[in-house]
Amino acid sequence: MWFLAISLPLLPVIIVTVTRYWDELGALYQHLLRVTPKLSWQSPVCVRSTHSFVFTNCTHGQAESVLETFHLYAQTHPSLSLGPQRGELLDAVVRRVAPSWTLELGTHCGYASVRILRLLPPTGRLVTVENDVTTAEAGEEVILVAGFKHSQFQLMTCPSKDAIPGLRAHVGQGLLQLVLMDHEVGQYLADLLALEQEGLMAPDCVLLFNNTQLPAARSLLQHVDSKPERYTVRRELHGLLELQRHLLDTPAPQGRSLSE
Repeated sequence: MWFLAISLPLLPVIIVTVTRYWDELGALYQHLLRVTPKLSWQSPVCVRSTHSFVFTNCTHGQAESVLETFHLYAQTHPSLSLGPQRGELLDAVVRRVAPSWTLELGTHCGYASVRILRLLPPTGRLVTVENDVTTAEAGEEVILVAGFKHSQFQLMTCPSKDAIPGLRAHVGQGLLQLVLMDHEVGQYLADLLALEQEGLMAPDCVLLFNNTQLPAARSLLQHVDSKPERYTVRRELHGLLELQRHLLDTPAPQGRSLSE
């Protein structure tokens, strides 16, 4: 009882603090799930649980039902999906860009893949990369359950650093117009540099990076800040950062600094 008497006055402070940093705490939790799977819920178990719930409760062949079932699952379970708020930002980008080729690094259980595929133009294609075999299998099945066909997407099961050099075989002479990175945050900068080196991105490619409020994203943000002639920050929502790429000889519009 004495513990409760001492702690009760602190409750408002605790509640305000947790509320203020809710997004950061959620992003940190997701990051820990990815980099330390054996220490948190056992990642394969979490993946199987998500997949089973979505597969059992959604209406097969209906992408919107699949997304709604993901949202329902996330109300009572840990989830790695972008969720509806960041998902709406992703939707807006896909509609605006109408990409012929999209790259997703971090398939997870297929949530973002489904969001992207349902809005692509008829000739649009998605290449999605997932390092974990169990997660890749679950994600692929969810994408198929949502009603999409292998002719619309290709899934590569390997680390992103191995996938990027092999992308040319998938996209041919095409260029990536949209890139979503939602895998290991500390790998973002290396993968961005690899995409640049391989010449895989269109001059006006749009890039989305999830969980950029985490410390592991600092090197990426510093790099972007140092290249204002190459990248413009369009917006950021709950850690989902949108960048616009530019030709080096084309003046970039003024964007906000990530260090502000």
